[in-house]
Amino acid sequence: MREPGADEHLLDATGLLCPLPVLKARKALKPMTSGGRLVILATDPGAVADFQSFCEAQGHRLIDWSEKDGEYRFEIQKA
Repeated sequence: MREPGADEHLLDATGLLCPLPVLKARKALKPMTSGGRLVILATDPGAVADFQSFCEAQGHRLIDWSEKDGEYRFEIQKA
């Protein structure tokens, strides 16, 4: 995995159960400028549906998500 760039922020939500990963992501996105990217690491399988719904409801773009060895990685672009 590449390191976050200047316009990216990393949120480690591993070990947290829903809805905490989404709540922490919402808080992290708030001060970011439009177009900024947030990379979230999570281990809760429910986070997949949660982040899809969250992005759709808030107008953010879920750029990509992946799973490897039980760890989920989400990349969100702020609306």
